[in-house]
This record gives sequence, structure tokens and C-alpha cells, in this order.
Amino acid sequence: MSLEATRANTAAMATDPSQTGLLGRKVAPPASPDEARLERVSNPHADVDYLARFTAPEFTSLCPVTGQPDFAHLVIDYVPDAFLVESKSLKLYLGAFRNHGAFHEDCTVRIGRTLVDLLQPRWLRIGGYWYPRGGIPIDVFWQTGVPPSALWLPDQGVPTYRGRG
Repeated sequence: MSLEATRANTAAMATDPSQTGLLGRKVAPPASPDEARLERVSNPHADVDYLARFTAPEFTSLCPVTGQPDFAHLVIDYVPDAFLVESKSLKLYLGAFRNHGAFHEDCTVRIGRTLVDLLQPRWLRIGGYWYPRGGIPIDVFWQTGVPPSALWLPDQGVPTYRGRG
């Protein structure tokens, strides 16, 4: 499924918890990010700026050339507007990359763009801290623009790769 098709699928997602398809139900993990269903719920505090953070320290995908596993520590920060991402759907979406072949940059930016399309947040950033393969760590950072000026924005807390020091 293309990014455009993913965007079209997110337009019809649930906006209240009683209408989510995943929350409170036993569901099979999606086979790919294209099959995953991200859901959103209404933000009860849409009148204020605050930071929501999701951390996925064991994110995995596959190298599209070798098929070998790649591992990353993802940190997703966003300032919600009308919607929040439903966390179970996010967990399943991120897990769907486990058998997906894509380069580090593609995985990181795709996740950020997909969340922006679903949530239309005031601001979002994603840091993909990829573990070395072939001796080279790759860190990928993407954000939507300048964060709100009064926002408390803590460091993402992931140290850069230092090797053996």
C-alpha cells in the first residue's frame, strides 16, 4: 500500500474509544505496516499545549537488500490537537515493521508522516536511533517544524552511539 493509500485509510479512523476496533479486543498482529490500522481518539485537553511521548526501545525492521534484521530505539514526541493516537494501535503498527524491508530513513520518516496524517498534531518529531550494522550507526530525525514556544521539550534521552569508547 502506498503512502497515499495509508493516508486515505487514516481519514476514517475512530475518534472515540467506544468506536475503536482494537482497544479491548484480542487481535492478530498485522503482517505489514500497510495492513496495520492506526486509530485515534479525541483529545480531552485540546485547549492546551502539552507533549506526549512514545518510546519504542526494541523497534525492528528488515534490511531491504540483505533481509537481515535492523534494530532501533524510536522516540516519538508530539503536541496533540484534536486527536491522540490510540496506544495499542501504535504498538501493533510499529510491530508490523518487524517483517518489513525498508531502509532506516524510510521507516523513521514514514512513521512520522503517517502519524501526522492521522492526528494533524500541532507539532511532531521522531528520532530513530538505529543500532550499527556494518560498523555504522544511522540516526534519523524528522519533525514538522518549530515546536510551540512555551512547550517543555525534554531531550529524547538516547545517547549517541559511542562504540567501545
